[in-house]
Amino acid sequence: MIRRLYDWTIRTAEAPYALWALAFIAFAESSFFPIPPDIIMIPMIIARPSRAFLIAGVALAASVLGGVFGYYIGWGLFETVGQPLLEFYGKTDEFGHFAETYNAWGAWAVLIAGVTPFPYKVITILSGSTGLNFGVFMVASVIARGLRFFIVAALLWQFGAPIRDFIEKRLGLMFILFVVLLGAGFYVVKYL
Repeated sequence: MIRRLYDWTIRTAEAPYALWALAFIAFAESSFFPIPPDIIMIPMIIARPSRAFLIAGVALAASVLGGVFGYYIGWGLFETVGQPLLEFYGKTDEFGHFAETYNAWGAWAVLIAGVTPFPYKVITILSGSTGLNFGVFMVASVIARGLRFFIVAALLWQFGAPIRDFIEKRLGLMFILFVVLLGAGFYVVKYL
């Protein structure tokens, strides 16, 4: 099953619509979708290393635009959904204090979440709901997502063939590692 999924991903990565699929996944992951764009970006670069930086650029642009949508979700739905819930539970004052603290450190939160496996969508929505300065949010998002995607692209561009061999020989292990990292990101969100 894992081999079929891997083969399908490689075929999709080589398809004419691959950049559009990557853009959709990167956009969605930054605002509401749980699967990171790396699942298609990495095979795309492995399949066509000469396009590594174009692929990273598409992932960056779509991810930042998705982050803007996530910010809007947090900002736009806070009044209608978030605020009434806080009032119901008597947590309005606590949220105000949290928002002040978050906004003081928000640029770092965006940078860290944008580079690590931590679910970036949580930070984009949280940034909107706390009213983090939009300019700060945008600069931190571009830097963080740019680092994440372009470092991966550069490594795969430089070491593509050996990495592809490594992945194909250890496909089961790579899948388990991916699931563990994804699960760890959601665990951190839920319990921290």
